[in-house]
Amino acid sequence: MRVRIHRGARQIGGTVVELEHDGRRLLLDCGLPLDGDPDDPGVMPAVDGLAVADDGLLGVVLSHGHRDHWGLLPRARAALPIFMGEATERIFTAAAPFVPGTLTTKASGHLVDGQPLEVGPFAVTPHLVCHSAFDAYELTVDAGGRRLFYSGDIRGHGRKAQLFERLIAQPPSNVDAMLMEGSSIGRLDAASRFPSEGDIESQLFDAIAATEGMALVAASAQNIDRVVSIFRATRRAGRTLVVDLYAAEILHATNRATIPQTSWPDVALFTPQHQRVKIKAEGLFPLLDRHKANRAFPEALAAEPSRFVVLFRGTMLADLVRAGCLSGARAIWPQWDGYLKDERGASLQAALAAASVPLDVIHTSGHASIFDLQRLAAAIRPRALVPIHTFEAGRFPSLFDNVVVRADGEWWEV
Repeated sequence: MRVRIHRGARQIGGTVVELEHDGRRLLLDCGLPLDGDPDDPGVMPAVDGLAVADDGLLGVVLSHGHRDHWGLLPRARAALPIFMGEATERIFTAAAPFVPGTLTTKASGHLVDGQPLEVGPFAVTPHLVCHSAFDAYELTVDAGGRRLFYSGDIRGHGRKAQLFERLIAQPPSNVDAMLMEGSSIGRLDAASRFPSEGDIESQLFDAIAATEGMALVAASAQNIDRVVSIFRATRRAGRTLVVDLYAAEILHATNRATIPQTSWPDVALFTPQHQRVKIKAEGLFPLLDRHKANRAFPEALAAEPSRFVVLFRGTMLADLVRAGCLSGARAIWPQWDGYLKDERGASLQAALAAASVPLDVIHTSGHASIFDLQRLAAAIRPRALVPIHTFEAGRFPSLFDNVVVRADGEWWEV
């Protein structure tokens, strides 16, 4: 089995890995770089069969639903087989009416925890992992008597931390090459740890309880771990969590009875003006009907704003200002603070400041600490450990054993 990292050997995001055996090829992820333009022809990797039919390319296995791992797939040829988790496909379907450019291709097969998937000469075994994306997998790939382990994006401090501990206790054996993400390297000292999701829940509770008026929590609806933390903190504070139709549909798509839903008495649906326009223009009334049990109208929000915590995006701010909801309000940013430095983040901060709403940052990483990466590498004991999804490949040899640094575009044997 041969491997080529098209993108990711020396950067975070935009991951594309190509495998080859006996003239048949398989991609692991096909992501858009974090700063990439999906319309730029230069971001497409040089993979035969990705844009134009080629029987040698068998398909793409998608580790999880973050755009930096799937974002180039909408530009791939329509008939290219794509394999993903079933919940990931449902979330894509739920997001499509609301998020331009979302992947809408139907899966050719679904990843199931622990069940091998045969794709030509490749046997791909997915294992559910802890990450800030719901339904995320690491992948073990066997072909030609060789074994590759691909970590995807992984962490050990989220709400599914037991999955990371399961991987440590029951690692794949006889791994010839391990592609291991290193997003935290360069951002965290080797002796430090990231806060757990339990820690984040406690910090959120403290911030909500200290907020006189409405709390606006600007989290991604697709970060299900974080939404659960927000809901638990909201309930502890005796408040009601308010979500819009997009978030309600994402939560519904998880198909998990333990994930907050608009049918719960302490979760309410608010439809901002831009969504009301979309519902009417695109006939999305069945979606609205699914979530109509507990509606929160502007008048109710304005009458008693201290009762509510809003899962917030900047597009909702004008509605809340018009409703007169923001006296004593506070915004909380439970995402990577680097997003606040880009154009949209700066615009949101300016809009909040204009509405006299202060902003706090409460966050933990979606990626493993160096300590947990070292535990993972020691458990798997690969014959070669290859850095990926990192800006700091050069630091790997000082942190791990058997490191082999590869270059983007380089073919190498497992």
